[in-house]
Amino acid sequence: MAEDKSAEITEKIEEIKAGAEIEAAVEAEETYAKSGKKSKKHIEEVKAEEERQARKAETKALEEAGEKPRGATPVTRPRIERRGKKYQAAAKQVEAGKLYSLKDALELATKINPAKFDATVEAHVRLGVDPRQADQNIRATVVLPNGNGKTVRVAVFAPLDEAKKAAVAGADIAEDEEFLKRLEKGTIDFDVLISTPAYMPKLGKFARLLGPKGLMPNPKAGTVTTDIEKAVKEAKAGKVEYRVDKQAIIHIGLGKTNFDQAKLLENAETFFESLKSHRPASIKGNFVKSIYITTTMGPSIAVENIYN
Repeated sequence: MAEDKSAEITEKIEEIKAGAEIEAAVEAEETYAKSGKKSKKHIEEVKAEEERQARKAETKALEEAGEKPRGATPVTRPRIERRGKKYQAAAKQVEAGKLYSLKDALELATKINPAKFDATVEAHVRLGVDPRQADQNIRATVVLPNGNGKTVRVAVFAPLDEAKKAAVAGADIAEDEEFLKRLEKGTIDFDVLISTPAYMPKLGKFARLLGPKGLMPNPKAGTVTTDIEKAVKEAKAGKVEYRVDKQAIIHIGLGKTNFDQAKLLENAETFFESLKSHRPASIKGNFVKSIYITTTMGPSIAVENIYN
């Protein structure tokens, strides 16, 4: 019985398809007769309409038979084919499956940068930690000896005497109560905020404004301190904060593609030395699982892991 029903449905679909094809052919002939067009585009449009009518007929037959219509199988192109031409050209210069030395990876990333601007050279490091554990939630700072190529705007919220010293040290904004009026207006025109421990309670009500932007001062980041001058100088000199995300990955910018290679390598080695020094005592296996170097819009380059 089931086979007879299936054969009956198939036969009905074929009859409807044949009828749809005849109708489409007649319509196409009428269109040609009226317009006289024989272009490739027009022929493709007629063919597409025929296919659409055939799919419509098949769906109708299945619905009449009480069966669920089958959709077209989605076609997904490989990710590399969905990238731009410049990215694809750059990716071809990265040898698949090869682990590059840190020096070679930095040189190659700079060389194949597909962007028209001086992109940031980034390191992405997957760690063997569980960020949900307090002792494994890595968060630290490092002073890159050659800076990271970015102009850092530093704001200081401290008593007037400390604020004056901070201004001399190079702070872009150094204020007392006036700074709170800026925050009340929602004005955020700085990249780093430094405060004294005594002034932190005053910033509490702005946690929802500063927290999501990563600007809330924190002792681990060195932005809550009594030595304001030192903190300002370090921030201006290229002090950057890095922390592990929910996927146990650290992302950090090491410099720009226009940096001298020796300086870029020095920055990278300084970062990895800092990272190694923050290995949790509870980690028994590999601390660093994988390392990739890339630029802002470029392909990633696998780096040999010598930092465990």
